[in-house]
Amino acid sequence: MKQKLGLELADVKAIAGAAEAEALKNHWAVSIAIVDDGGHLLWLQRLDGAPPISAHIAPAKANTAALGRRESRVYEEVINGGRFSFLSAPDLKGMLEGAVPILKDGQCLGAVGVSGVKSSDDVQIARAGIAALGL
Repeated sequence: MKQKLGLELADVKAIAGAAEAEALKNHWAVSIAIVDDGGHLLWLQRLDGAPPISAHIAPAKANTAALGRRESRVYEEVINGGRFSFLSAPDLKGMLEGAVPILKDGQCLGAVGVSGVKSSDDVQIARAGIAALGL
């Protein structure tokens, strides 16, 4: 039987704290979502001034990155490249750049999704959060 790694609450809090710090350092009003490997929401915070819709988009992006085991940007690129049929993929709602999977030893532990600023800045925040784990 294989053993499976998983995020603990302390990990989630560390990710959230580092992501929030990155956003605040840059004066970016965003929502930050952290999900487990099945795309289930573990953490959601909407910073002051973040658009209300960002609280829906961030978890959707994180869900997509966790289930797909790759950055949500990949799906946006596929669709923008003309493969519009990919929009029918089941259970993937956040096919926009802004989420990064949390990977350790080839296993996906979950993902961090961010929404509220430019997509590349969303990714910067997500990566800063993941970096707090020291993987």
